[in-house]
Amino acid sequence: MKINEIYKSIQGESTFAGLPCVFVRLTYCNLRCTYCDTAYAFYEGQEMSLEQIIRTIRDCDCSLVEITGGEPLLQKEVYPLMDRLIADDFLVLLETGGSIDIGQVHPKVIKIMDLKCPSSGESEKNRYDNIPKLQPHDEIKFVIGNREDYLWTRDVIRTHHLDGNYRILFSTVFDSLQPSELVQWILEDKLNVRFQLQIHKYIWNPEKRGV
Repeated sequence: MKINEIYKSIQGESTFAGLPCVFVRLTYCNLRCTYCDTAYAFYEGQEMSLEQIIRTIRDCDCSLVEITGGEPLLQKEVYPLMDRLIADDFLVLLETGGSIDIGQVHPKVIKIMDLKCPSSGESEKNRYDNIPKLQPHDEIKFVIGNREDYLWTRDVIRTHHLDGNYRILFSTVFDSLQPSELVQWILEDKLNVRFQLQIHKYIWNPEKRGV
């Protein structure tokens, strides 16, 4: 499969934030979000075999692995990769954009599904039929850029009965919405969600790759 990069860093988001993690970033994406911070993964990368990828991951000496992109589910070879990692006792996270069917993902993989808000320009591509395929250990992420996004997200949570059934993550579009503003809205509406920051963008330069 075509791999953009593999590196070890600190997990910057999700309920696993702060933990050492190996990131396997696959090339290609079917979405073009307005705020995308990994456009370099649209086409850049090198072909690697399953064994080469597993060996590179093992060399990092870390039990937590995130499969990300781009959109990793665009490459069918990602499924045997995730199956192999689970069989080898890795804890596997999958970051997916929510526009591709997740039904074939190994049940032990922790899926972090990013439902796109209106300001992304890609909200019409959300596959809501993925929601019933999620498990209690999976997470749904919303990246919120403005008040319209917030109100839209609040409606999605209510319409699809997400509260209490799934782990819900709220992020801000970096440098577009002040974190304090989003936190205030969450508290005012008493939403049962986890607010998160992309902590890697505060530890390192936000433009830095491989972190």
